[in-house]
Amino acid sequence: MFDNKNFKMVVWISGGVLLLFIIGFFYSTFFRPTVGAVGSNSMGLLLAGLILGAVIMLLVWKLINSGKKNITSENSHTVVESMRKVFKIVCAEGHFNELYNFEETKKLFGFIPSTRRALVIIEAKVLIGYDFEKCVWETDEVNQMIKLVSFPQPEIISTEADYKYYNFDENIFNMLGREDLTRIQANGKKQVESAAIKSHLPKIAADQMRMLLTEVVQSKNWQIEDTYKINGDSNKSPVQLNHKN
Repeated sequence: MFDNKNFKMVVWISGGVLLLFIIGFFYSTFFRPTVGAVGSNSMGLLLAGLILGAVIMLLVWKLINSGKKNITSENSHTVVESMRKVFKIVCAEGHFNELYNFEETKKLFGFIPSTRRALVIIEAKVLIGYDFEKCVWETDEVNQMIKLVSFPQPEIISTEADYKYYNFDENIFNMLGREDLTRIQANGKKQVESAAIKSHLPKIAADQMRMLLTEVVQSKNWQIEDTYKINGDSNKSPVQLNHKN
């Protein structure tokens, strides 16, 4: 049984042999030399031509198909920089679409203005929660009471962003390089985080945390005081941005 690849190879070789046979036939019939010594060698030359033609067609077929093969090599090296224990709880999640317009103008030779622009659509998922390492509370085991001394403001735990570039406008003397694209992504991410802070996410996170702590404490027959300190109102206290994530 022949597969598709072997079938194509047989067709190529058969076609080449048939073509050379036809050429040899016409040559021996209409253009065969009249000299006896030369004429006796016409059949040997024909057979040699057929064999050579088959070899040539086989090499051509191999050359054509060799260009269709892709050789891919991938290597990966993972380096662990650091690990540590954290106690962070995500209480709210928001999805944002940010339209970020970048425009920068510089003067060539000190007087010729040159402007480059880029329109970026940022699709981001922002997670807001609390870092319990920043919480301070006091416990009264006799009265089974927990008193909140201080509670941090909700912070951005992580931001996952996808960048789609549109409408590049640049010229040969003022092009956007890799550092420019990195700066555009960083500034666009800050805009998304700023929008997340101004949204209702901090208040949602505070409500979730207040409910969570109350239910956990009451399930152990304890009480919690000063839950009003769990506050997500950005007008009273600014929400923290965790730029490390």
